Amino acid sequence: MGDIINLRQARKAKARVDKSRQAEINRVKFGRTKAERQAEALEEERKARLIDGAHLDGSGKETE
Repeated sequence: MGDIINLRQARKAKARVDKSRQAEINRVKFGRTKAERQAEALEEERKARLIDGAHLDGSGKETE
């Protein structure tokens, strides 16, 4: 004979496991550390300066 279980508790336990699994997926998918965000911002700023410095007249538009 099987063990008697409380269905309400079993449903809640399953929901907690599912929520935890989804949270882990989201951390991998969207999560970045503060250092990673700052490093990316610095890299974007460096790229923007490099592109702006390549313009001939300095106004943002290349003239011919």
